[in-house]
Amino acid sequence: MIVIGGFLLGAILGSVLALRRGGRRLDALQYGAVFAIIFTVIGMFLTIVIDRMI
Repeated sequence: MIVIGGFLLGAILGSVLALRRGGRRLDALQYGAVFAIIFTVIGMFLTIVIDRMI
């Protein structure tokens, strides 16, 4: 669930950030994709760390 949440949060955050900086639709898509990938990787590592601790 952390991975999916990270993906969605990253996509939304990246898109909003691009649009606030005056970007167009394609800029928002690119920022959203990059942030989604970054947040997904962070969520995956977080899931592994939590799994190892339990």
